[in-house]
Amino acid sequence: MRSSPERSQGRNTRLPDARVDVAEDIATLRDRLRAGRGSVGLVPTMGNLHEGHLALVAACRQTCDVCVVSVFVNPTQFGPNEDFASYPRTLDDDLRLLGDAGVDHVFAPSVDAMYPEGRDGTVTISLPVLANTLCGASRPGHFDGVGTVVAKLLNIVAPDKAFFGEKDWQQLTLIRAMARQLDMPVEVVGVPTVREPSGLALSSRNNYLTDDERRRAATLNRVLTGIKTAVEDGCRDYPSAEERGSRNLVEAGFDVDYVAIRDAERLCAPDTETTSLRILAAARIGRARLIDNVGVEIARTSDRVRYAG
Repeated sequence: MRSSPERSQGRNTRLPDARVDVAEDIATLRDRLRAGRGSVGLVPTMGNLHEGHLALVAACRQTCDVCVVSVFVNPTQFGPNEDFASYPRTLDDDLRLLGDAGVDHVFAPSVDAMYPEGRDGTVTISLPVLANTLCGASRPGHFDGVGTVVAKLLNIVAPDKAFFGEKDWQQLTLIRAMARQLDMPVEVVGVPTVREPSGLALSSRNNYLTDDERRRAATLNRVLTGIKTAVEDGCRDYPSAEERGSRNLVEAGFDVDYVAIRDAERLCAPDTETTSLRILAAARIGRARLIDNVGVEIARTSDRVRYAG
């Protein structure tokens, strides 16, 4: 049973054509969720929604009785020279999309509601050492900000499941680790990346691209797919494959942060026990910093040695 706005008091926003209730404070959202029944799913977002976000919503609605979407541009995951101030904020359009998608509740808090003690006075979540590699190496503190806001949202909503896109593979892996290690009673669900016909992964930051940059940006996925094909064909010289991938991106006009082949679950360099790889990249073109990844399965080195004997 879905909750009704008439069954609780508190701050509420309703657009006439949105067909979705919006809670701006924690108490109001909790009241409405207590009034409901059944399993609850959470889709955390920073807004400026696109088909990738709607795929998360669809996955949530398929498996949960109540779908909650948060819309919050989280300042603690942005560095001092990043795009927090200019990050697209399109709440009215987002609410229309979420209403059409059948979302039950939208949580759209202010920064003060989420961080009433201020940024410096907030208890933070420090994620494992692997948060400092890959994207974390060039964005110090980013994943601590992500972990903190996700932990707060999980505490506020208390969902049975939380849905995240596989495009942000490092984020997904770290949130799974956080939920597991802190004994949070939530299933963290990864949803496959949604792409444009060119292969470019959907991202709110694609809005920064010019037409020419968008065409060249599709090279990112092509490079990763090429590395995947090489691995499937037997390539195990991962450093050379990473170097070739970086070179191809530079030739396409990217400023490359990294191209990396990692154990998919542990985010470490592949070893003899690795059976699932993730090929990840982050690179900047124009104003947009883009990330992407693809997966590939391999046989364990220890198995190959044993079978060969």
